[in-house]
Amino acid sequence: MADDIVSEQGRTERASRRGGGRPTIADVAGLAGVAAITVSRALRDPSRVSAELRAQIDAAVTTLGYVPDPNARALASSRADVVGVLVPSLTNVVFADVVRGIYDELGSSRLQIQMGNTHYSPLEEERLVKVFLGQRPAALIVAGIDQTDVTRKLLRTAGCPVVQIMETATDPVDMLVGFSHFDAGREATVHLLEAGYRRIGFIGARMDPRSQRRLAGYRDAMEEAGLFDPRLVTTTPTPSSVSLGGQLLADALARVPDIDAVFCNNDDLALGVLFECHRAAIAVPRRMGICGFNDLDMMRVAFPTLTSVRTPRYEIGHRSMRMALDRLAGNEVTAPVLDLGFELQARESTRRR
Repeated sequence: MADDIVSEQGRTERASRRGGGRPTIADVAGLAGVAAITVSRALRDPSRVSAELRAQIDAAVTTLGYVPDPNARALASSRADVVGVLVPSLTNVVFADVVRGIYDELGSSRLQIQMGNTHYSPLEEERLVKVFLGQRPAALIVAGIDQTDVTRKLLRTAGCPVVQIMETATDPVDMLVGFSHFDAGREATVHLLEAGYRRIGFIGARMDPRSQRRLAGYRDAMEEAGLFDPRLVTTTPTPSSVSLGGQLLADALARVPDIDAVFCNNDDLALGVLFECHRAAIAVPRRMGICGFNDLDMMRVAFPTLTSVRTPRYEIGHRSMRMALDRLAGNEVTAPVLDLGFELQARESTRRR
């Protein structure tokens, strides 16, 4: 039976997508080869069915991405007036800007926002997606493209508009708006090379998938220039902070004293690097170039002012909400994958020449 479930997976998913709705308990029953009442019984109280039957039904649930609906007695077409928004942090100003754009675009709509914080955990994201889908949201906005297989299946069969944000990709679940972290990391590194720096380090914290792509862009530019050295890369899984930036620069210089510039994974780290340079009497930009990422306000008021990659955070939130609202209104979304790009803001910290 398990083999039958696997062999029918593609056909069932295609049928579900054509119908535009989420999988039902009848779909699970059909795939598992049992009665709907048996599925209902197994989901309510697994002890009431045999272990073999539970495994059969669990396999069908996983294959279909089925989420039990606490409001199953309501009409199948009913939807809560809620847009679920899942982001990895509610305190990081980067995502605060995104959420502000979402709220501003929502305006006076009858819809309400329900926030979820994944804490950068794919498993927590998976859990929250199941919770949100169980409440039958009108739409979902989800940060990133690196969901687990289970989460992607759930989103594909959600039966509501889904917008992934903060990234670009060729295979979105539904709609997508963001920019290329790889290209942004590469452009920042090329800027440092063109400014005359050669021993350019990378400093990164937390190293979530978006950070990994920035690192990959850095490496690509350095390899193309024939200058990549793995010792120039300093990263940690520790959450980012200004003080951590200074510590990581000190670690990098202890390992490779001739580093002459750093591309930092974010602006907190870049500011910490600047403070450490001041403390250690390292001249910026003559002895050390510094480039951050996101271009927060502090980059423009630091001394010297700090170069950074400006990312369209507010616009991403604004456009993602507009895409969801257009779909809900029955309007065609002509560009379901939207690359908003980025802009390198060159300032005093990289004006070596």
